[in-house]
Amino acid sequence: MELQNHLKTLADKILLHKKHTHTEESTKHAFVLPFIDLLGYDTRNPIEVVPEFTADIGLKKGEKVDYAIFQEQQPILIIECKHWQEDLNTHNSQLFRYFHATKTRFALLTNGIIYQFYTDLEAANKMDKKPFLEFDITNLKENTIHEIAKFHKSNFDVDKIVDNASSLKYTKELKKLIYEELNAPSHNFVRLFAGQTYPGKLTSRVMEEFTELVHKAFNQTISEKVSDRLNAALHKETQKQQEEVLEDAEEPSKIITTEEELESYRIVVAILRRKVSAHRIIHRDTQSYFGILLDDNNRKPLCRLHFNGSKKYIGLFNEKKHETREYIETLEDIYQFEDQLLRTVGYYENENKAY
Repeated sequence: MELQNHLKTLADKILLHKKHTHTEESTKHAFVLPFIDLLGYDTRNPIEVVPEFTADIGLKKGEKVDYAIFQEQQPILIIECKHWQEDLNTHNSQLFRYFHATKTRFALLTNGIIYQFYTDLEAANKMDKKPFLEFDITNLKENTIHEIAKFHKSNFDVDKIVDNASSLKYTKELKKLIYEELNAPSHNFVRLFAGQTYPGKLTSRVMEEFTELVHKAFNQTISEKVSDRLNAALHKETQKQQEEVLEDAEEPSKIITTEEELESYRIVVAILRRKVSAHRIIHRDTQSYFGILLDDNNRKPLCRLHFNGSKKYIGLFNEKKHETREYIETLEDIYQFEDQLLRTVGYYENENKAY
């Protein structure tokens, strides 16, 4: 989810600044390097992200690829960059040569907006002619973000990516063919269906008629399928809302937020606003504890107040999100844990910087 948000932020910046980005070098710095950073690699570390990486080919010396990402002293991804307005399809032959000269299994060709990831599915150490993953960063789909995440430093696994690359590549090609057939059915495509439905001879007139019929039938089928799914989703949502209304009507809430809990929340906000804005600190009351979260995110607990028993406790979290309960006599005792609360915020803010 955090990677998705960071990609969206970068995409917004690209749309805002691209008209002011006039050179290939400015494209690298404004668009490509931030993308590498989002994958968890330190672009300021020349051992991890090597600029102008030498990829000599035979007698041709001095060939350099724009960037190479290293892990354990081996290149895992080479990157060739172009100006954001350039058509990438005219430049993959250059990357093809670089790929052959290195030990990497992956190559990326990008203009900072379009990203094309290549590997060597067809022949070992020989880059495929077509990318197995291609996307426009300003128009990302959820399944594409899932694939991008596999290249993150914390997830990177050569074998897993290569195993999945074949499926991605051929699924992409099949989808392209299906799209073309839906828009303009080919002769063979029409004959396949006409031959199974028309009892007579498939003359030129019949084929002409069935070309229109096949086109219409497929588009109607897709429209009906989309409509059915939308109706099913709407019905499910309506049913869920009705059930929630009935549950609310039948059973009053057992959660009671006390003034002590709200006052404690205000103390925590007063402590933490030194590091983060007050609007990012949210409280959620439950039957067993009063929780205080960063960004209204259950995965970012700041502390918990356990005030339901005869004694009061504050639950504090370490970097592994393990909770430790501390006894407090009065609400003012919360101020004793100022340093721990500020450290907890720091854990989450540092996590964000890692992407």
